[in-house]
Amino acid sequence: MKGLQYIVDENGKKKAVLLDLDIYADKWEDIYDILVSYSRRNEKRIKWEVLKNSLHETKQKAN
Repeated sequence: MKGLQYIVDENGKKKAVLLDLDIYADKWEDIYDILVSYSRRNEKRIKWEVLKNSLHETKQKAN
């Protein structure tokens, strides 16, 4: 596949991939978003209403 290079171990097993970002930048963004989301899966959650109110209060203080 054009724009992809695989890194293989001594047994020929694929271990990593290099993406040509000129070709796959949009795909890389998707992959990165998934990885970030996965890494944050155990973080404390904040309800949307609480966050929205906090942002609104912060904005009011700044003005």
